[in-house]
Amino acid sequence: MAASDVVVGVDVGTGSARALAVARDGRVVARASAPFAGRASWPPGQADPNAWRAALDEALMSLGVAPAALAIGSQSPTTVPLDGRFALTVRHPAGITLSPHEQHLAQRDVLATRDVCQLWDWLLRSLGADAVQTRWPGDPSLDGYGTLRRTGEVVGSASGEWGVPAGTPLVGGAQDAYLAFWAGGTDEPGRAVDPGGRTGGLAVAVDAGSRPDGMYALVSAAPGVDVVGGPVAAHGLMLEWLSSLTGLDEGSLLSLAAEVPPGAGGVVVLPYLEGERAPRWNRDLRAEIVGLGSEHTRAHVARAALEGAAYGLRHIADSLRDAGVAIDVVVCGGAPARSRLWCEIKASVLGVPVEVPSEPDLAAYGAALAAGAGIGWWPRPGSPSARTGAWPRPSTTIVDPVADAAYERGYSQFVALGDAAVARLSKEPPCPTPTA
Repeated sequence: MAASDVVVGVDVGTGSARALAVARDGRVVARASAPFAGRASWPPGQADPNAWRAALDEALMSLGVAPAALAIGSQSPTTVPLDGRFALTVRHPAGITLSPHEQHLAQRDVLATRDVCQLWDWLLRSLGADAVQTRWPGDPSLDGYGTLRRTGEVVGSASGEWGVPAGTPLVGGAQDAYLAFWAGGTDEPGRAVDPGGRTGGLAVAVDAGSRPDGMYALVSAAPGVDVVGGPVAAHGLMLEWLSSLTGLDEGSLLSLAAEVPPGAGGVVVLPYLEGERAPRWNRDLRAEIVGLGSEHTRAHVARAALEGAAYGLRHIADSLRDAGVAIDVVVCGGAPARSRLWCEIKASVLGVPVEVPSEPDLAAYGAALAAGAGIGWWPRPGSPSARTGAWPRPSTTIVDPVADAAYERGYSQFVALGDAAVARLSKEPPCPTPTA
């Protein structure tokens, strides 16, 4: 395939770099990924930028295409010091209870240097881009992070190192969740996206004039549309943790979960391994497995973990519906979208159809949209020419909801258990927050 036939988008996530080559009609023509070497030894909330750089190189080399343009997105808020020290990730306690903008600044203060970058900007700079900070439309600039540019703008050209042909346009990306929302179609009111992955969450497109007060929100790629909702802390991580505990890989756990009917035999999981973000916003919460009896097996716990993630999404959805936000369909992305069972559970618990994309790496797909926007294939997000439906989306299959009283009982218990956990914490002294 000729260089002008594809653009490349890369998502640098929590465990690997994932690259997609996307044609102008939206087809994914190649994909590759590479894990981060040494990740298991990184201190909590920190990461080795050189491992990110090596994984990016490996993924691009494995992809084997010469792109018309390249864009990168990544986990965020994550701050990389230019002197090569360990970076601080979204899991670092600095500023973790604050807004994403404030969390970035708190990370910068902990690093005690003004020479810092967002992760995707740092990686683009290593390829030859200018010293800029690329921010999603509407996001405020970050003091000390470089000259402000917007997602979808060309920020330099490749120097010819690291397997990217010299002169390739390098295009500013964004945080992975925003890119996933874009790829999932949150330019159309009523559409919602769960980006999946290690964390997850729920983002719903609304008319710009109907954004509920006091709710986490951003502007959509299409003018006149906003996105509201919130992230969660550990939905995919809960299954990852269970895998490490049992010695079974995640595929085996999903197979076991399919053997258990809805309701998981009365077992309920609160997936709060790293506290919880929306809608509770309490980092001191911890995971719970409730209702275990001698008759229960690993299969019941695995099923309960899947259902607990769905209940967490519904908890956000209910708070949105209470504020007048309509949800017509939910697009499920990330690794959880590869499980038909998990998508069926989410559809039934949420009570709306779920769209399962043929390419679940929505953040990498969104980065490819940014790359294409940079060279004029599609409008840049927030630009005057942008409009609903102006960008391609991966093809999807539909999973329809199936009402089940067991899910209603499980969800009620999930909320009650979470309320009780919050009440207990209110009577205990807060956990100390590390400063480094």
